[in-house]
Amino acid sequence: MKKENIILDKAFVFALSIIELYKQMIEQKEYVLSKQILRSGTNIGANVEEATAAISKKDFTAKMSIASKEARETRYWLQLLDKSQVVNIDFKKHIDEIENIVNILTAIVKTSQGNDEC
Repeated sequence: MKKENIILDKAFVFALSIIELYKQMIEQKEYVLSKQILRSGTNIGANVEEATAAISKKDFTAKMSIASKEARETRYWLQLLDKSQVVNIDFKKHIDEIENIVNILTAIVKTSQGNDEC
């Protein structure tokens, strides 16, 4: 039986919601920022997935650090889109979810970095 991986599951569900957001943005003829949010929002889960196959603790920490950076970039784009009102979309649920993901990834990275120093 496969062990539950909360951050992997959250990142995957978030990526699906980002794909839907991308489609909405394209419908409103926003082509530049939509690609940015699509790329960073889906890369979070890809890096978490890679971290699950890490060959060492250092590799795991590096992949999770990249996922954390992608999550922070995604948060930036979401906040920019929300404040600029380039498109007529409510970004609140996406911003709330990315905050949750950033917090989880930050805790994972800090814990794994702490374990590396032992």
